[in-house]
Amino acid sequence: MEPQKINKGDRNKIYFLVIVIAALIGTNAYLFFKDRQQSERFVTVSTEKDKLRLEVEKIEVELDKVNALNLDLNEKLVEEQKLARVKIEELKAALEKNQITQGELDKANTQINELKTFVKNYNDQIIQLQKDNIFLKNSRDSLQNTLRNISNKASNLENENANLNAKVKTAAALKLQSAEIIAFRTKSSGKKVEVTKSSTAEKLSVRFNVVPNQLAEKGHHNIYLRVFDPAGNLLADEGNHFEADGQDMQFSHSIFINYNNDDSTYVIDWANPKPFIKGIYTVILYADGNTMGKAQVELR
Repeated sequence: MEPQKINKGDRNKIYFLVIVIAALIGTNAYLFFKDRQQSERFVTVSTEKDKLRLEVEKIEVELDKVNALNLDLNEKLVEEQKLARVKIEELKAALEKNQITQGELDKANTQINELKTFVKNYNDQIIQLQKDNIFLKNSRDSLQNTLRNISNKASNLENENANLNAKVKTAAALKLQSAEIIAFRTKSSGKKVEVTKSSTAEKLSVRFNVVPNQLAEKGHHNIYLRVFDPAGNLLADEGNHFEADGQDMQFSHSIFINYNNDDSTYVIDWANPKPFIKGIYTVILYADGNTMGKAQVELR
C-alpha cells in the first residue's frame, strides 16, 4: 500500500504550529528567568537592608555606652551626639520602607560608613575625656592631700604657737615672792595701829613682793584681791567681776601697781564692809589673768 502524500497546505500548518510552540517555549523561558532574577534581586535587597539595620543598631549601642559612663560631656560632644542620633532615626525610617531602590541602599550604606567614622572619632574623644578626668581627679586628690597636709601643719603650728604663747604667758606671769597680812585700826590722830583682835580690826593691809622676772612686762599691772572670811565666804560686791585662770570671778578689791622687775614692796589696804569675826582670813591675789599667790592672817 502506498503512503499517503501530505499536501502542501497541511505542511504549512505543521510549520506554523512548530513556530508557535517554539515561541511559547521561548516566552516562558524568558518569563521564568526574569522572575528568577527579580526574586534573587529581592532576596539580595532584603539581605542588605537587614545588614544595614544591624550596622545602625551597633552604632546606636556605641552611643548608649557613652551615656552609660555618666561623663560630664561638653557642649560640642552633646551636640555631635544629638546630630548622630537624628541621622540614625532617619536611616531607620528609610530602611523600614517596603520598597527601596539600590540607589537608596547605596546612599544609606554611605551614610552608615560616615556614622561609623563619626562614632570612632567620638569614642576617641570620650576616651581622651576619661583620661583627662582621671588626671584632673588625681591632681585634685593630690592637691587636696597637699592642702590637708598644709592645713594640718598650720594647725599643728598654731597649736604649738598657742602652747608656746601659753608657756610664755605663764613664764611672764607675776608671782608672789613674799606676802604678809596685818589687821589695823586708825586712831583719831590718823595713825595706823596694828591689831590682832577681830573686835578692833577695821582693815587688812596686804604687803607683798613680786618674784623678779625678766619676761614679765614692765609697767602698770592690775592686781585683784579676793578675800575669804573664816567661814570661807567671799567678801565682794556683786558688780565686781574679772577673769582669771579661764574663769569669771568676783573680786573684793583691785589696784594698779607699777612693776619694774625690782625689789619693790607693794601695799594694798582693804576695808571689810562687815564686822570682822574670829578666825583665819585668806587673801588671794591675781594679775594678768593668773593667780599670783595667797596669804592668811588669824584674828582672835
